[in-house]
Amino acid sequence: MAYTEQELRDLRLTAAQLRADLIDMIPPGKVGHLGGSSSIMDVTAALYFKHMRVFADPRDPRRDRCVFSKGHAVLAQYAAFAELGYVSREDLRKVKTLDGTLQGHPDMDHTPGIEAVTGSLGQGLSVALGMALGLRLDGSAARVFCVVGDGELDEGQIWEAAMAGAAYRADNLVAIIDRNGVQATDAVDRVLPNGRLREKWAAFGWNALEIDGHDMAQILDALDAAKACTGRPTAIIANTVKGKGFAFAEGKAAYHNAALTEDEYRQALDAVARMRKEAQQ
Repeated sequence: MAYTEQELRDLRLTAAQLRADLIDMIPPGKVGHLGGSSSIMDVTAALYFKHMRVFADPRDPRRDRCVFSKGHAVLAQYAAFAELGYVSREDLRKVKTLDGTLQGHPDMDHTPGIEAVTGSLGQGLSVALGMALGLRLDGSAARVFCVVGDGELDEGQIWEAAMAGAAYRADNLVAIIDRNGVQATDAVDRVLPNGRLREKWAAFGWNALEIDGHDMAQILDALDAAKACTGRPTAIIANTVKGKGFAFAEGKAAYHNAALTEDEYRQALDAVARMRKEAQQ
């Protein structure tokens, strides 16, 4: 599907707003997962505000499902939920507090829009596959998207789910690998290199695509290609930058889960303003 420049511009502006919401959730001194939330924000904008079927009622059975297997990046989902009206601005400011309802990892009981409890890494793709197969049995047209971290690929259960997804020809399932190159403590290549991911997913029997995960046109084209593919699930390897948009954090493991200083917070606010301006050009 061809997208107009206005559609792409609007989505880039949405992604900038989601990053502004992210910063609103983690003011100075409050620990939060800035790096991995920001790296997946452009994909999040494309999913929730263009590609997925979403409804005013987040439990509408016709909805597409999105599972963040890398549950520590749930702040990206919270930002989307605020823009969709599922949670309030006040809810965002109470993330990870005793008087708030938004936890540091996904919580189905308290957060409308969350499809699975994740955060113990490696489990989300299995959950998403189960959802996809259940929806197929029900004759539902709903699709399931699962966001997986590249460091998370260290977990063997991911590859068990990959093998099963292909075996069951789950073409209503899309795995999006947020390949930002940095996991909790160091670069992925220094912890456990995962090599040529597109070829690996293809070898497991998936329709494997590779894109720039910050290029909105490429993201949308890949999602459309996934929808058009039949007989097998799709894996989209999205090459991204950890901490994307915030220069002081980009590519640094230290900002996987960290508190911002007052100066870094001001830099982040300035960065969001620049992103908004650039998105409108």
